[in-house]
Amino acid sequence: MSERERQTTRALFAERLKELRAEKGTTQISLSQSIGVSKGLISLWENGLREPTLSNLVALADHFDVALDYLAGRTKD
Repeated sequence: MSERERQTTRALFAERLKELRAEKGTTQISLSQSIGVSKGLISLWENGLREPTLSNLVALADHFDVALDYLAGRTKD
């Protein structure tokens, strides 16, 4: 994967995470407590500055009841 593709994927993940949180009315604090990470890490993900680990991606997918491919931007639903 090129650096450009990586940045695009990171940006799409960040956008989807923010959208899911807004749809569910979830704060960064409550999400962080639910999946066992810091609020700061949620913020880094949402700003496209960090990528989640696989275990964190799975926790997010479970929390929001969505597919991993959706979070990664590989599918539209």
